[in-house]
Amino acid sequence: MNQSDPTPFARGTVLVTGATGYIGGLLVPRLLDDGWTVRVLTRSAERLRAKEWADRVEVAEGDVTSGDDLRAALSGVDVAYYLVHSMDGGGDLARRDREMAAGFASAAADEQVGRIVYLGGLHPEGADLSLHLASRVEVGEVLLRGPVPTAVLQAAVVLGDGSVSFDMLRYLTERLPAMVAPRWLRNRIQPIAVDDALHYLVGAARLPSEVNRTFDIGGPEVLTYEEMIQRFAVVNGLRRRLIVGVPVLTPWLASHWVGVITPVEADVAKPLVGSLVHEVVRREWDLDEYVGVPTGGLLGFDEAVRRAMRGTRPDHALRTAVTVGAAAVAAAAVVATAIARRHRS
Repeated sequence: MNQSDPTPFARGTVLVTGATGYIGGLLVPRLLDDGWTVRVLTRSAERLRAKEWADRVEVAEGDVTSGDDLRAALSGVDVAYYLVHSMDGGGDLARRDREMAAGFASAAADEQVGRIVYLGGLHPEGADLSLHLASRVEVGEVLLRGPVPTAVLQAAVVLGDGSVSFDMLRYLTERLPAMVAPRWLRNRIQPIAVDDALHYLVGAARLPSEVNRTFDIGGPEVLTYEEMIQRFAVVNGLRRRLIVGVPVLTPWLASHWVGVITPVEADVAKPLVGSLVHEVVRREWDLDEYVGVPTGGLLGFDEAVRRAMRGTRPDHALRTAVTVGAAAVAAAAVVATAIARRHRS
């Protein structure tokens, strides 16, 4: 099925978990505009009051770790969006994510849900993945093995104001005219504009019932992280950034460096930085055959950045003292790692 298919699709009820998060919060109004009845599962209905769409949705209070709460929220649901994960640095992330996904799949089967849609991470096949990325892949596998047909959409960096991966890119570029960076910033990445990611997520709800698989999603350009930094600078009227590559800045050290420079906490930066170690490029375009491409085509990197930066204020808070301090932290990290390696050899 694609956008040119004249066969009407009857919208029913969707459940969105993670509606207070970045993607979930943007997905809800898209689904409403597409004609769906939307129910959201949240631990606190109070947290939804500030949302513009709060009075347009059904609210189910409960916890995704509770089977009873899940079954109540999933009752009468046609499509369920699973948009939760444990990216807080606490406890056994992989175990918690695995158990939550299995519980969700089981409850969805009990309530005869027609489809599950999950947003996972784009990744290379057969690579030794970071803990966070490996866990996201495993969650998708758990859902796909369940009895409910599942669409696992796999994306790399999502370009939108409020996306943690975009915020990290933004603050690194705005705050550092020069930086020490790991050489894997030259790995290839296929970012996607948040509007395009939402197009695919909404479209996945209409997939035929026999479809149970992963789909890669990404924008029209493949760039390195370093190229994204330089392109972001140009789009926002900043001078070209000086980036000095070093071979020994590990993901753990780099995440703490990011935590110093940006508002992104080190515990959140660590899984994001760990994902950048891998080249993440879209390998297939099959979802386009089912849901079509967005009207006007996929957004390029520059236009996606322009849209993301609308209404935001430039941030140059760390141009002086902290910039120098951050460079010192990075340099110290490099030296410490080199010394440790020398002692082990």
